[in-house]
Amino acid sequence: MQQLSRCFLLLSVLLNSVITSAQQPHPIKVACLGASICAGAGLAHPENESYPAQLGHKLGARYQVINYGVSSTTLLKKGDHPYLDTDQYKAALAAAPDIVLIDLGGNDSKLVNRIHLDEYVADYRALIRAFRALPSHPRILLLQPIVSFVTDTSQIWDPVITLGILPKVQQVAYEEQVELVNMNALLKGKPALLPDGIHPNLEGTTLMTKTLYEVLHTGRDDAYDLIGRLKHDKSISSFYGYRCADFQFAGHACKVVAPKKAAVGHPWVWRARFWGHEPQADIALLERGFHVVFCDVAELFGNAEAIQVWNRYYAHLHEAGLSTKAVMEGMSRGAVYVYNWAAVNPGKVVAVYVDNPVLDLCSWPGSAIRRGSGSNEWNQFKQDYGLTSDSAALLFKGSPLYKTKEIVKGKYPLLHVLADADTDVPPAENTLPFEEKIKALKGDITVMHKPGFAHHPHSFPDPTPIVDFILHAVYH
Repeated sequence: MQQLSRCFLLLSVLLNSVITSAQQPHPIKVACLGASICAGAGLAHPENESYPAQLGHKLGARYQVINYGVSSTTLLKKGDHPYLDTDQYKAALAAAPDIVLIDLGGNDSKLVNRIHLDEYVADYRALIRAFRALPSHPRILLLQPIVSFVTDTSQIWDPVITLGILPKVQQVAYEEQVELVNMNALLKGKPALLPDGIHPNLEGTTLMTKTLYEVLHTGRDDAYDLIGRLKHDKSISSFYGYRCADFQFAGHACKVVAPKKAAVGHPWVWRARFWGHEPQADIALLERGFHVVFCDVAELFGNAEAIQVWNRYYAHLHEAGLSTKAVMEGMSRGAVYVYNWAAVNPGKVVAVYVDNPVLDLCSWPGSAIRRGSGSNEWNQFKQDYGLTSDSAALLFKGSPLYKTKEIVKGKYPLLHVLADADTDVPPAENTLPFEEKIKALKGDITVMHKPGFAHHPHSFPDPTPIVDFILHAVYH
């Protein structure tokens, strides 16, 4: 009897083990293909400090991240050390991964290899298709090669990466419709994070890991196709490797750029004015599943007509499935458009990001009048608002600086990136008094200062601070 009880106990344990095993999801296999940076060259403990190792730790037990990096390898088949000839490449294929990260291209910029760069696109497409043919049908992400600070032009040389390789990676991503991750922007202007000019230290690989985690961890809605839902005559082109639809809406030129895979909830960025200028934050948000949209109402300076057109455009895009609240983005005078619309649409804004913003049209373009000269923009501004004289225009109170009460009612966070030495749009006449008013009304405003910078360039080479602000506003 005791022996029978033991048999039943053993059978029960085995059955529970089988049930538990069946309930456990199969680990998501992530294959990291690359050269020395992927392998962790230069790090004290690459087994823990390389970005694949850190990514595996952050993603957790549901994921199995395997590092297939091989130092000095090229994407080019005719390179001096082709990745396709390595055992690690064969092992990655044999593993039938669910996700593939490809980080190849830096070594292709060497003098010995760059003579074959005209074959780079074809070789990259062949690599992608080899993984696409697997039964696992993996999700494929192309990591754009990082910056190089090496001065030897025969070695890994940044001008070749920037001008010769990055555009080709974007072309491949567009043609094959695979995802892109702009690692290049992350380390620009940060030579201290690349001690030998090529390989990131631990702080650098941690930044890379953070970006990859955000891209992979964001929930995606693979079935959502905003561009397909827009029933307009439209042309499709590449915006840094992403599908961009150009079309007319209510007589205005419009654009919609779609991510490769939309984030759940369909978040979006509404860009005002100066389309494509310093696009690094837009690109980073596309990586994370955001759409980026544009509707040209220049040059109406955010007047009632501009607001009405945007109201209709918003309704059109929201009906097509974009989320109820948009991230509003405006550079320079684009801030007038953003804030004037947001002031009358408080429930449709999740956050505002403006950059060296015009907040008082009497400051710009009004400064020309105060200097004793006119300008085309000043005359256009007067016409847009029905102002018949310069003296009347200089008393204008329809700029965002005078709408802070309406803006604060929306309870959305505001980010200003501010060049402290801007003489075109002086901070003392725009952001600084605006910030003071917003804070007095208990509003949520963050000002990121750029000491010594003039009006240009906008944004940051690495847009991480802007992206972090927007992600926090959308997801927290």
